Amino acid sequence: MPKYQFSCEVVPQYLPEQSEPRADVYGFSYTITITNTGEVTAQLISRHWLITDANGLNEEVKGLGVVGNQPVLKPGESFQYTSGSRLRTPSGTMHGSFFCVAEDGERFEAPIPLFVLEATHGDNPPKRVLH
Repeated sequence: MPKYQFSCEVVPQYLPEQSEPRADVYGFSYTITITNTGEVTAQLISRHWLITDANGLNEEVKGLGVVGNQPVLKPGESFQYTSGSRLRTPSGTMHGSFFCVAEDGERFEAPIPLFVLEATHGDNPPKRVLH
């Protein structure tokens, strides 16, 4: 097991109530579970996102913490949060990383794997879970 490691699982969801397809606005939420899979307690300090819509338009987002938190996670502990994004197309992708600092001062990046944002319709939209 690596000494410094966070893993991330993402569950995206289309939000039709926050979308206006005629105006090219598509709302999405994503729930992220961050787990300290390393051997040392560490804190998530900041996030870095790369968001790409279906037209290839890229947006880069950087900021401190996640939803106002900079969680400290002991080995085996998890932190879950939900946030959102809007696209101008009905589909796109997101990926990025979290910058973390371990209690011994070691700095490391925790990759956020690429996941798909896709507008779905109907009563039973398909669910995608990408790790």
